[in-house]
Amino acid sequence: MGVYLTGDYYNQHIIYQLMMKKIGIIGPNKDMCSTQLYCFGVELGLRISDSNRFFICGGHGGFMEAVCKGVKQSPNTFTGQTIGILPEEDAASVNQYIDLTIPTGMGMARNAIIVRSSDVLIAAGGGAGTLSEIAFAWQLNKRVLCITLFEGWAKELSERNIDTRQDALLIPVHSIDDIINHLADNH
Repeated sequence: MGVYLTGDYYNQHIIYQLMMKKIGIIGPNKDMCSTQLYCFGVELGLRISDSNRFFICGGHGGFMEAVCKGVKQSPNTFTGQTIGILPEEDAASVNQYIDLTIPTGMGMARNAIIVRSSDVLIAAGGGAGTLSEIAFAWQLNKRVLCITLFEGWAKELSERNIDTRQDALLIPVHSIDDIINHLADNH
Protein backbone atom coordinates (compact mmCIF):
# COMPACT_ATOMS: atom_id res chain seq x y z
CA MET A 1 0.00 0.00 0.00
CA GLY A 2 1.57 3.30 -1.08
CA VAL A 3 1.34 6.82 0.20
CA TYR A 4 -0.38 9.18 -2.20
CA LEU A 5 -0.02 12.95 -2.18
CA THR A 6 -3.05 14.99 -3.16
CA GLY A 7 -4.01 18.59 -3.80
CA ASP A 8 -1.77 21.47 -2.76
CA TYR A 9 0.62 19.23 -0.84
CA TYR A 10 1.22 17.21 -4.01
CA ASN A 11 1.86 20.39 -6.02
CA GLN A 12 4.26 21.74 -3.39
CA HIS A 13 6.10 18.42 -3.32
CA ILE A 14 6.49 18.42 -7.12
CA ILE A 15 7.75 22.01 -7.12
CA TYR A 16 10.24 21.21 -4.35
CA GLN A 17 11.54 18.19 -6.28
CA LEU A 18 11.97 20.32 -9.41
CA MET A 19 14.00 22.86 -7.42
CA MET A 20 16.38 20.20 -6.11
CA LYS A 21 19.70 20.27 -7.96
CA LYS A 22 20.95 16.92 -9.22
CA ILE A 23 24.74 16.82 -9.25
CA GLY A 24 26.51 14.08 -11.18
CA ILE A 25 29.80 12.83 -9.75
CA ILE A 26 32.19 11.29 -12.28
CA GLY A 27 35.78 10.18 -11.87
CA PRO A 28 38.08 7.23 -11.31
CA ASN A 29 37.00 3.95 -9.76
CA LYS A 30 38.73 2.36 -6.78
CA ASP A 31 41.61 0.96 -8.83
CA MET A 32 42.47 4.32 -10.41
CA CYS A 33 41.71 6.70 -7.51
CA SER A 34 44.74 7.98 -5.60
CA THR A 35 44.62 8.53 -1.83
CA GLN A 36 44.98 12.27 -2.50
CA LEU A 37 41.97 12.32 -4.82
CA TYR A 38 39.92 10.18 -2.44
CA CYS A 39 40.60 12.59 0.47
CA PHE A 40 39.74 15.54 -1.79
CA GLY A 41 36.46 13.80 -2.73
CA VAL A 42 35.46 13.30 0.92
CA GLU A 43 36.13 16.97 1.69
CA LEU A 44 34.25 18.00 -1.47
CA GLY A 45 31.19 15.95 -0.53
CA LEU A 46 31.22 17.32 3.00
CA ARG A 47 31.35 20.92 1.79
CA ILE A 48 28.84 20.74 -1.08
CA SER A 49 26.19 18.66 0.67
CA ASP A 50 23.03 20.70 0.98
CA SER A 51 19.40 19.96 1.71
CA ASN A 52 18.44 20.90 -1.86
CA ARG A 53 20.95 18.67 -3.66
CA PHE A 54 20.95 15.06 -4.80
CA PHE A 55 24.18 13.33 -5.84
CA ILE A 56 24.14 10.83 -8.71
CA CYS A 57 27.09 8.58 -9.53
CA GLY A 58 28.05 5.13 -10.73
CA GLY A 59 27.75 3.77 -7.18
CA HIS A 60 31.16 2.09 -7.01
CA GLY A 61 34.35 2.92 -5.10
CA GLY A 62 36.99 5.54 -5.79
CA PHE A 63 36.04 9.17 -6.35
CA MET A 64 32.30 8.31 -6.41
CA GLU A 65 32.51 6.68 -3.00
CA ALA A 66 34.65 9.47 -1.57
CA VAL A 67 32.20 12.23 -2.49
CA CYS A 68 29.23 10.21 -1.21
CA LYS A 69 31.10 9.52 2.04
CA GLY A 70 31.60 13.25 2.53
CA VAL A 71 27.94 13.95 1.72
CA LYS A 72 26.80 11.37 4.30
CA GLN A 73 29.14 12.89 6.94
CA SER A 74 27.60 16.32 6.46
CA PRO A 75 25.04 17.67 8.95
CA ASN A 76 22.98 18.62 5.86
CA THR A 77 22.56 15.05 4.63
CA PHE A 78 19.21 13.29 4.29
CA THR A 79 18.05 9.80 3.37
CA GLY A 80 17.87 9.38 -0.38
CA GLN A 81 20.48 12.06 -1.12
CA THR A 82 23.07 9.75 -2.75
CA ILE A 83 22.04 7.72 -5.78
CA GLY A 84 24.12 4.99 -7.39
CA ILE A 85 23.39 3.95 -10.99
CA LEU A 86 25.13 0.57 -11.24
CA PRO A 87 26.18 -1.15 -14.47
CA GLU A 88 25.45 -4.59 -12.97
CA GLU A 89 22.12 -6.37 -12.58
CA ASP A 90 22.44 -6.58 -8.81
CA ALA A 91 23.46 -4.26 -6.00
CA ALA A 92 26.34 -6.35 -4.59
CA SER A 93 29.05 -3.89 -5.73
CA VAL A 94 27.47 -0.67 -4.43
CA ASN A 95 29.51 1.43 -2.02
CA GLN A 96 28.25 1.81 1.53
CA TYR A 97 27.44 5.53 1.20
CA ILE A 98 24.75 5.12 -1.45
CA ASP A 99 21.17 5.61 -0.22
CA LEU A 100 19.34 4.60 -3.39
CA THR A 101 20.81 1.85 -5.56
CA ILE A 102 19.66 1.39 -9.15
CA PRO A 103 21.19 -1.75 -10.71
CA THR A 104 20.66 -1.36 -14.46
CA GLY A 105 22.26 -4.43 -16.01
CA MET A 106 23.29 -2.08 -18.84
CA GLY A 107 27.04 -2.12 -18.40
CA MET A 108 28.77 1.12 -19.32
CA ALA A 109 25.61 2.33 -21.09
CA ARG A 110 24.55 3.39 -17.60
CA ASN A 111 26.96 6.33 -18.01
CA ALA A 112 24.36 7.99 -20.24
CA ILE A 113 21.76 7.64 -17.46
CA ILE A 114 24.07 9.30 -14.93
CA VAL A 115 24.66 12.24 -17.25
CA ARG A 116 21.05 12.57 -18.46
CA SER A 117 19.81 12.55 -14.84
CA SER A 118 22.20 15.31 -13.72
CA ASP A 119 21.75 19.07 -13.92
CA VAL A 120 25.51 19.63 -13.68
CA LEU A 121 28.44 17.26 -13.31
CA ILE A 122 31.67 17.34 -11.32
CA ALA A 123 34.56 15.45 -12.91
CA ALA A 124 37.95 14.59 -11.41
CA GLY A 125 40.82 12.58 -12.86
CA GLY A 126 39.34 9.80 -14.88
CA GLY A 127 39.95 7.14 -17.45
CA ALA A 128 37.77 5.78 -20.23
CA GLY A 129 34.54 5.73 -18.18
CA THR A 130 34.95 9.37 -17.17
CA LEU A 131 35.80 10.25 -20.77
CA SER A 132 32.56 8.67 -21.99
CA GLU A 133 30.55 10.56 -19.36
CA ILE A 134 32.17 13.86 -20.37
CA ALA A 135 31.35 13.09 -24.03
CA PHE A 136 27.70 12.35 -23.13
CA ALA A 137 27.55 15.59 -21.14
CA TRP A 138 28.89 17.49 -24.15
CA GLN A 139 26.29 15.99 -26.46
CA LEU A 140 23.49 16.65 -23.96
CA ASN A 141 24.55 20.28 -23.36
CA LYS A 142 25.40 19.72 -19.67
CA ARG A 143 28.01 21.73 -17.78
CA VAL A 144 30.92 19.75 -16.38
CA LEU A 145 33.02 21.25 -13.59
CA CYS A 146 36.44 19.78 -14.42
CA ILE A 147 38.75 19.61 -11.41
CA THR A 148 42.26 20.52 -12.61
CA LEU A 149 44.18 19.38 -9.52
CA PHE A 150 44.53 15.72 -10.63
CA GLU A 151 45.75 14.05 -13.81
CA GLY A 152 43.15 12.49 -16.10
CA TRP A 153 40.47 13.39 -18.64
CA ALA A 154 38.82 16.03 -16.46
CA LYS A 155 42.03 18.09 -16.36
CA GLU A 156 42.93 17.30 -19.98
CA LEU A 157 39.58 18.45 -21.39
CA SER A 158 38.88 21.40 -19.07
CA GLU A 159 38.24 24.61 -20.97
CA ARG A 160 38.31 22.79 -24.33
CA ASN A 161 35.58 22.30 -26.87
CA ILE A 162 35.18 18.71 -28.02
CA ASP A 163 33.58 19.81 -31.29
CA THR A 164 31.64 22.76 -32.73
CA ARG A 165 28.18 21.73 -31.45
CA GLN A 166 28.66 23.29 -28.01
CA ASP A 167 30.85 25.91 -26.39
CA ALA A 168 32.37 26.41 -22.93
CA LEU A 169 30.67 23.48 -21.15
CA LEU A 170 33.87 21.97 -19.72
CA ILE A 171 34.62 24.46 -16.96
CA PRO A 172 37.97 24.32 -15.17
CA VAL A 173 37.79 24.47 -11.38
CA HIS A 174 40.89 24.70 -9.24
CA SER A 175 39.49 24.28 -5.73
CA ILE A 176 36.44 23.28 -3.72
CA ASP A 177 35.63 26.98 -3.34
CA ASP A 178 35.53 27.29 -7.15
CA ILE A 179 33.08 24.37 -7.27
CA ILE A 180 30.89 25.93 -4.57
CA ASN A 181 30.79 29.20 -6.52
CA HIS A 182 29.82 27.45 -9.77
CA LEU A 183 27.11 25.39 -8.05
CA ALA A 184 25.63 28.61 -6.64
CA ASP A 185 25.45 30.00 -10.20
CA ASN A 186 22.13 29.05 -11.83
CA HIS A 187 23.01 29.57 -15.51
